Amino acid sequence: MYSSNYKIRVRYSDTDQMGYVYYGNYASFYEIGRVEALRDLGFSYKAMEDDGIIMPVLDCYSKFLLPAKYDELITIKTSIKELPRVKIHFSYEITNENNQLLNTGETTLVFLRKESHRPCRAPEKVIELLKPFFE
Repeated sequence: MYSSNYKIRVRYSDTDQMGYVYYGNYASFYEIGRVEALRDLGFSYKAMEDDGIIMPVLDCYSKFLLPAKYDELITIKTSIKELPRVKIHFSYEITNENNQLLNTGETTLVFLRKESHRPCRAPEKVIELLKPFFE
């Protein structure tokens, strides 16, 4: 399994009138987590898109346990639990500064060729970088 942590401070614009993170913003936190997890691995999401492969979200699941609040420093833990093929699955755990679990989630993305929008295998570089975590 591969995992990466990324810290972000909850901004005022992330919250609703109660000072809690608006539920729809968790998808943005997931995106930040997965882009930074791939970056930590040594893989550039932008370079992949420049090479003609895109990764739209196929599904997104979220479970809300406790609210994240304005100005809290939260940690987005992003995990990849299996080697990707045509799809890649990400799992997320969001915790606050007290290490309380606030949210869990999962997304599945599919690798597509940019010009045709047809499914394709995960880029070989992604497989090479992830393989040591699964041996």
